Parts: sequence; structure tokens; C-alpha cells
Amino acid sequence: MYVDNSHKTVLLHEAVDGLNVKPDGIYVDGTFGRGGHSRLILEKLGNQGKLIAIDRDPQAKESAKLLDDDKRFSFYHQNFASLKGILASQQLVGKIDGVLLDLGVSSPQLDQAERGFSFMKQGELDMRMDTTSGVSAKEWLATAELNEIRQVLKEFGEEKFATRIATAIVERREEKPIDTTTELAELIEEATPVKDKHKHPATRSFQAIRIFVNQELEELKALLDMSTDVLAKDGRLSVISFHSLEDRIVKRFMKSKAKGDSYPKDLPIMESDIKKEFKVIGKAVKASDEEIKENPRSRSAVLRVAEKITE
Repeated sequence: MYVDNSHKTVLLHEAVDGLNVKPDGIYVDGTFGRGGHSRLILEKLGNQGKLIAIDRDPQAKESAKLLDDDKRFSFYHQNFASLKGILASQQLVGKIDGVLLDLGVSSPQLDQAERGFSFMKQGELDMRMDTTSGVSAKEWLATAELNEIRQVLKEFGEEKFATRIATAIVERREEKPIDTTTELAELIEEATPVKDKHKHPATRSFQAIRIFVNQELEELKALLDMSTDVLAKDGRLSVISFHSLEDRIVKRFMKSKAKGDSYPKDLPIMESDIKKEFKVIGKAVKASDEEIKENPRSRSAVLRVAEKITE
């Protein structure tokens, strides 16, 4: 069984507090990981409470076995975009009191060279969250068109040298396959004409390829859209993002649902007639200086919380 005791859960208490856990409530941890948030939620639940955890990482599935004896807990080895189907099978759509998401790649995933997420550690170029399915980064880079690679780097990595890097990848693979993380990182470094002294040249490209391979933003949008159906009235949505692309999607969704239907300015519509589905709870929360000192990876984390206000 794989267990990682060194993993530090980012914004642990803040994210769970955002759920406003009721002892007899039904909650979803959409990104179980190594179980940090789930364990804290279970501590707050009474005997009648229920926690449904989801994660597509096979190692998360192994970690979840430690909670098998808790009858309040159930785990599903799927991606969180499957949530509505999971809940429908239990007649729980519209009855969920809170959904928590801790987005992005976890510390254990980054620290294991063989997962291929880190450009700092030599390993096979994989990057899949679920290593049992899908196309790896290595497989995609071996066949993707230059324009597709460029677009991915530009859209998901906001990489200003996307064309140069994509061209270098296509030229290199004609000579020999790009098999490892360090090979790709060195290639990107060589193709980058201007270096950021605070960030490795491969940072944005690795992020972009990982997001694309795992379809992370599409799945996030799908989960947010279904949250209006799966949550009960007063149910909470607590989401931790780690980069601007994710946070922008979460922020816009919550703001849009809190603002309600859009009408022309000159249309005589009463405020009470505007359908608002959520209200935003507090301001965006970031890690404290103390947490950042203990866990530097928390420095980019942003937590946003919203509450469903309709039936």
C-alpha cells in the first residue's frame, strides 16, 4: 500500500472551514490525494454524516484504503467530472452539503520522478494523473502537430516563446524520441532566448503539457457547472487553485452565479426578479507567511468559497 506521510495539505483548515461542515451532512472531497482534507472533514462529521471521496490517481486509491473501516466514507477511482453520475447512482443529486476541490498536481506526484511531472527529476515523460488510462506526455509529443504543441504551450502555459519551443520539440524528435523529463527540460532551456531568474524556463511548458494531457481545465469547468445541480440549498463549494488559469475559471464562475441572469441595462427588472444561484463567501484566501515558510508550494494557492442559495 502506498502511503505518503510527508505530504502537507495546503490551506487544510481554511478549505474545510469553508464547507461549514454539519455533523449529519453529506460532503464530497473531489481530489482525495493523500486524504488530508478528507480526514479533517471526517473529524467534524457525526455518526450520520457521509463523505464521498474521488481521485483518479491510483496511489490515492491505495491511500484511501486506510479509511475503509469508516462506514461514513466511500472512495471512487474516477475523475471529479464523474461526480454527478456517482451521486445519481445513490439518489444524492441535490442533497450534497459541500464539495471541496484541491486542484493541480500534489507534492507526492511532483516528488516521484517516475510520474514525469517534475523537470527537476529525471523520469519517463508521463504526466498522467491516472496512469492506467489516457495518452502520456511522451506519446502526445511524439505525434502532435507543431501548431497544436504551440497552441497548448501558449494557452495553458501562457508561454511567450511557445513557437520557438514547439519548433525545437518537433526538430528534436525527428532526430530521436524525447523520452525523459530532463531531456525535455534541457531542450526547452536551449530554445528559450530570455531566462527568468526566478523561474526555470521549463516551468510554463511542463504546466501546459500536464494540463492538456489530463484535460484539467475542461474537467474543472464540468464540475463547476454540475455543482448547481448536485449541491443542496446552503451547500458550499470550496476550491483551492494553484495557477491563474484555474483561479480565473473559479472566480468567474462564482461571480457569474452570484450576479445572476444578465439583462440589458435599460430593461425595467427588479433586483428580486434576478435569479442568483450562489453567494460568494468572504474574500479569496491565500496561505499565511507561516504556511509558506513550512511549505513553499503553498505560496501560489488561492481558496475561494461560494454557497448555493437556491433550492
